[in-house]
Amino acid sequence: MRRRVSSPQKLVEFREFHTPSSGIFFRAKQRLWSEKSAFQQIDIIETDSFGRVLFLDGLVQTTEKDEFFYHEMLVHPALVSHPAAAEVLIIGGGDGGTLKEVLRHPVKKAILVEIDRRVVEVSRKFFPWLAPALADERVELVIADGNAFIQKSTRRFDVILIDSSDPVGPSTVLHQKEFYSRLKAHLKPRGIIAGQAGSPLYHAASLREKKAFMQKMFRFCLYYLGPVPTYPGGVWSFLFLSDRVNPLREIRKSPPPGLRYYNREIHRAAFALPEFLK
Repeated sequence: MRRRVSSPQKLVEFREFHTPSSGIFFRAKQRLWSEKSAFQQIDIIETDSFGRVLFLDGLVQTTEKDEFFYHEMLVHPALVSHPAAAEVLIIGGGDGGTLKEVLRHPVKKAILVEIDRRVVEVSRKFFPWLAPALADERVELVIADGNAFIQKSTRRFDVILIDSSDPVGPSTVLHQKEFYSRLKAHLKPRGIIAGQAGSPLYHAASLREKKAFMQKMFRFCLYYLGPVPTYPGGVWSFLFLSDRVNPLREIRKSPPPGLRYYNREIHRAAFALPEFLK
């Protein structure tokens, strides 16, 4: 049952454990929303330090203060490396942060596929970037399972972005070999896939597993890193996949104006990995 609590006097604490004995906590001014959708628990709180924070099943998805770290690093390395991305597919990302960044580029079509309609509806209400992004004439919103969409669709894309949750629940399939094999079939000749890959500190086994099968599927299979202060470990891994585009050699155009983190220097530096991750 949906419920709203609007009293700013009562403090609300949210804790996300990254290990059995450590994690991150937020002391909120108020809980703006709490709801159990058909797929997951959705909570939005208001904090002094990070503004509004979206949780799905108790895990931080985005905050007003630091969302740009994650969304800019997910989107712009691929969009800047592609010679002329016209059609972009986003799987996941119902909060709209990835879509917002894609629309900074002169794309002709951006399709957002999100399994949980309520994530989109609630995010539209509380995060100011989503409503104008969805109103853009280039955008098509599809409420569907990303894997099912790929299985049925006959369209091909210049760039596919995977903005999925961790590999649990409905997002599990979005981290598997079969899913990426289907994605590749929907790429145009110079197509690129980019996606979030998890924490290099806490998810090393998953990174090794993905690398093992993806480097056999794509000529260029690279991890790159970026900071996300509210994600486990504070540093996040991203995946760049393509058969034709090498992101270390082909920075095709300047980043769009108005960015707060990503630039050409960050692009090059992000692909330099520490020894333990190599």
